[in-house]
Amino acid sequence: MRSSTPPTSDLRLRPTQLGEALAHSGRIFKTLHVLAYVDLDAYRREIKGMRNLQEGRHDLARHVFHGRKGELYRAYHDGMEDQLGALGLALNCITLWNTIYLDTALAQLRRTGYPVLDDDVARLSPYVRHHINVHGHYTFHLPDLDGDRRTLRDPDGDDDQ
Repeated sequence: MRSSTPPTSDLRLRPTQLGEALAHSGRIFKTLHVLAYVDLDAYRREIKGMRNLQEGRHDLARHVFHGRKGELYRAYHDGMEDQLGALGLALNCITLWNTIYLDTALAQLRRTGYPVLDDDVARLSPYVRHHINVHGHYTFHLPDLDGDRRTLRDPDGDDDQ
């Protein structure tokens, strides 16, 4: 004689009514996001700006983590969290350094009367990397700063400063 209840394996595949309601609720937010993205130009620009910022950080990470082009080829190995944590710390240090000196350079430009436009400042990125040496020799002789920052490079001077 056959049982009227389905096998237990079929019961596990079916979500409860609450599970179905939660799944549909999640689809509402996704649909609203897609509709806003299609309809609102300002929303698309905002998302593009966030993605560009994120890609700038990833590009800096690939530059700093230059071995194997910034890609992890093994699924997991001992110490991987430490390596990724160290990379994150290095990226945060570079971002802080760049932000401080971008602010210092902007302040100096404003003091000298150079017209600094807010639209131009909004396009600056703390993820610039052309001044970062990831190959070669390093020196750690700190100049006497008297509690302040080092002087900014003279744009008309020698690049070996």
